[in-house]
Amino acid sequence: MNGAQALIESLKRENVEHMFGYAGATICPAVDALKEHPEIAYTLVRTEQNAGHMASGYARMSGKVGVCMVTSGPGATNLITGIATAYMDSIPMVAITGQVPSNLLGRDIFQEVDITGAVAPFSKHSYLVKDANDIPRVVKEAFHIASTGRPGPVLIDIPSDLAGAQMVFRYPDHIDIPSYRPNYRGNAKQVKQAVEYIRAATRPLLMVGGGVVSSHACDEVVELAEKMQIPVVTTLLGKAAIPCSNPLNLGPVGMHGSKYANMAVTECDLLIAVGARFSDRVTGKLSEFAPHAKVIHIDIDPAEIGKVRDPQVPIVGDAQGVVAAINARLDKVEAQPRSAEWVETVFEWRERWPFYTEDFVDYPDRIAPEQVLEALSNKLDPHESVVTTEVGQHQMWAHQHVHREESRTFISSGGLGTMGFGFPAAIGAKIGRPDAQVVCVAGDGSIQMNIQEMATALGNGVA
Repeated sequence: MNGAQALIESLKRENVEHMFGYAGATICPAVDALKEHPEIAYTLVRTEQNAGHMASGYARMSGKVGVCMVTSGPGATNLITGIATAYMDSIPMVAITGQVPSNLLGRDIFQEVDITGAVAPFSKHSYLVKDANDIPRVVKEAFHIASTGRPGPVLIDIPSDLAGAQMVFRYPDHIDIPSYRPNYRGNAKQVKQAVEYIRAATRPLLMVGGGVVSSHACDEVVELAEKMQIPVVTTLLGKAAIPCSNPLNLGPVGMHGSKYANMAVTECDLLIAVGARFSDRVTGKLSEFAPHAKVIHIDIDPAEIGKVRDPQVPIVGDAQGVVAAINARLDKVEAQPRSAEWVETVFEWRERWPFYTEDFVDYPDRIAPEQVLEALSNKLDPHESVVTTEVGQHQMWAHQHVHREESRTFISSGGLGTMGFGFPAAIGAKIGRPDAQVVCVAGDGSIQMNIQEMATALGNGVA
């Protein structure tokens, strides 16, 4: 088979069921090879950026690796925003780009661009394929890197001559990357230390981020919160990691959080950050963030530990495994919560300072956006619907007022704040979960960014 056929066969071996793309000369051989594999569905987007956003929405909703494929030059550069959006939010994605013939690289020929160099700062890894026989190994490694450790996008750039080159297909059974060995298991000594801090705390607080969703640690976090009666605040990407109906869930924290959630951060004596990176939108003025608290920071990426806030107990490892180990240790030592008074105080704050009441309306004769989002929330089945957002004030209203009970049912651009993300992400989510009701909350600025994807939605029967 040729290199293009090997690429598609490799995607099949990785159980890819759907991909998003826009064809052009250098990637046409791969698109043609898709005809031999009808089990891999292909969605034609209307601009390449949205191939990335649709793949991202698909990945965020499903937990699988999103796949997108575009051509060289402007096709590849248009994809950059989609890659950067996925990178900032730690979303597993494999992006495939066509490239000019390998013997002409570096000559600035028609539609040549150094895409691997361009995305280096905001991709987890990138490959420029130099031999068609390497394609199966590269695909295997790309999916492994994208989906393990801290997830993220990986780029594969394939020159057009290699796509047409004949090769012998051998898909590797396993891979070994000596320089890439994510640490999943938290240090046992640090887990014990964390347990002692939790047992001693009278005003503990959990701060839950997107890493809890990525690592499928939601049940373990809920167990910890309920076992030790610890209130929970959530980042934007951590929304729905704990059901909104759980009374311990105080909801959004930080710049767009509630007064009671931020008061809980200010007054807590122990902050347990799980899969959260202490972003500026959460912490605000860092010196005033959780000023009385000791910090336990659990994250699979060692680069995040101590980057913003120095923790008393740093634990590098997978959130699901680490929190499960903490729960098991708490059971072993028969730990009992000491937070009854604290929980009562926090709940009283929630009653005193609600996010919104009708008294807040400046213009009683007009519809308040908060009321609109509450009404939308009440009409949606929290278990059988997915909500995506664009970026802006409407995004924050949705974060505050749309109630979710299941993880992976609230999809939003966090770190990069990409206007235009929500609509294509909704298409990707709907294609991945066709039985669910998918709603995109958009502002008038954001919806105009990628409104051409209305044609994609209609053409794929998801509008």
